[in-house]
Amino acid sequence: MIEFRNVSKTYPGGTQAVAGFSLTAATGAITVLVGPSGSGKTTLLRMVNRMVEPTSGAVFVEGRDVAQGDAVELRRSIGYVLQEGGLLPHRTVLDNVATVPVLKGTRRREARARAATLLERVGLDPGLGARYPSELSGGQRQRVGVARALAANPAVLLMDEPFGAVDPLVRRELQDQLRRLQQDLGKTVLLVTHDIDEAFRLGDTVAVMRQGGHLAQVGTPAELLANPQDGFVRGFIGADRADRTLTVVDRAGRRLVVDADGRPAGVLR
Repeated sequence: MIEFRNVSKTYPGGTQAVAGFSLTAATGAITVLVGPSGSGKTTLLRMVNRMVEPTSGAVFVEGRDVAQGDAVELRRSIGYVLQEGGLLPHRTVLDNVATVPVLKGTRRREARARAATLLERVGLDPGLGARYPSELSGGQRQRVGVARALAANPAVLLMDEPFGAVDPLVRRELQDQLRRLQQDLGKTVLLVTHDIDEAFRLGDTVAVMRQGGHLAQVGTPAELLANPQDGFVRGFIGADRADRTLTVVDRAGRRLVVDADGRPAGVLR
């Protein structure tokens, strides 16, 4: 579980990134922070591993105030996935994945063996382990980034716009894979995105942020769509978009779901 208790962040010069934010990200679920640029999403994410220190308030992971321990050890205990993977270019794929376990004292051979297993887990051929990040596609690099984040078997996984740099087809595949991994491994995932469709596709709980780091509304995707709290939330989640307004029609003996423009969205079973 990750808990934000009334956290705020004001940078030198007076810019307020987050204001009085409170939220609990449930254990074993995916919680998504979504909002426009300047809404404090990444600032909040980086408070969890103390890459950013709050001006006031506190962040707790598994009931422990993150400010009370060693920051380096904290970061090694939390998986962190960046856009484009954030891989070390001078290290092979296998050594990238094995980095944190080796830093925590695992023997290199054992860490590499687990790294090879994790490459398979995220849908990659272990033979890619001998390559360097520059020799991989964007989607492959992102999968390696996920494998590296999982290498030390963390309870918590932070993901900052993890699929923003890949094409739509690969992005969909990576989203599906993340859902499968989370269901199999039961990690507590906190994910940042600006894409509301991605937030609804991945999130068990979605927190919609507004400019200045204010929480606009939090709930399940169904709750947000059924009852947006105000005009900002309604507009941001696209509650009135044509592709969100679905009806059922009979075509050639099958029941199709179509949007407000009559475009098919799926088959009703």
